[in-house]
Amino acid sequence: MHKVIFDTDPGVDDAMALLFLHNHPEIDLIGITSVFGNASVETTTRNALYLKQQWHIPAPVARGLGETLNPSRPHVDWPTGIHGHDGLGNIGAPDVVDLPCHPLPAHRFIIETVRANPGEVTLVAVGRMTNLALALRDDPDIAVLVKEVVIMGGAFDMRGNITPAAEANIHGDPEAADAVMTAPWPVVVVGLDVTEETVMTRARLAAIVATGGERAKLLSDISQFYIDFYEQHVEDGMVIHDSCACVYVVAPHLFTLRSGAIRVVCGGIADGQTIQKADDHLFPPSAWDNLPSQNVCVGIDADAVLDLISETLALNPAA
Repeated sequence: MHKVIFDTDPGVDDAMALLFLHNHPEIDLIGITSVFGNASVETTTRNALYLKQQWHIPAPVARGLGETLNPSRPHVDWPTGIHGHDGLGNIGAPDVVDLPCHPLPAHRFIIETVRANPGEVTLVAVGRMTNLALALRDDPDIAVLVKEVVIMGGAFDMRGNITPAAEANIHGDPEAADAVMTAPWPVVVVGLDVTEETVMTRARLAAIVATGGERAKLLSDISQFYIDFYEQHVEDGMVIHDSCACVYVVAPHLFTLRSGAIRVVCGGIADGQTIQKADDHLFPPSAWDNLPSQNVCVGIDADAVLDLISETLALNPAA
């Protein structure tokens, strides 16, 4: 069993990733931490609580950060054209969910949970890296106690999706991302280089709903707005970025990795760009020296990943 804390900004593809983690038999989802990104932290926290309630997820939800690690960064508008005004595809989620948040803020929840389970917790982060960076700032020693950090974010050998240089999660808080990438814990970055190869088609989603019951039906309803957005990018369906990071936890053999130190550009026209100095290349002294070697996904068995996601989402314990 993989003990997972899911750091997330639900978000349509975040919802799919959350259901994957909840359904997969080898995942022990021990916490959900919210962060701003696809919507305000008030909305993403509400969405996490709503999905917890609807899908009967026992893991606690801890509310996280609503601003960047560097609070002087200007606010960027929420991507309502992608995830809807409610963050969940405009399905009409209630304004208030009658469930409490965990009493600790997200970064303290991460710290306390990791310290209570040394060497056992995988952090799966699919939004801004702000909660993780603040946890490191408060308690740097947790880095050696974390089993692994799996990130959905970045674009290494291709263009970004929020600017020509940057992917949205990293661009949303570059200082936090750089702190996470350069910390002495093992990081795997599942970025656009591989996630954009995984497209959940309408037919595949309909097949999941046919056997997945009410859980899958809600997921499908949430996804329709996102699918409409993706019509300008893919022939049919939607790219499922966040679920790819979750699949890596249970099936790393479906990915090809490249190792090397990673830095994130903070400022200028390339703000948020992720750059890896591969271990098999030599360079003169640079800002990548004496930093931990981290792994970037550069290849994926997209069909196998999609099959595993589909099989897991279609599980219906009520059937």
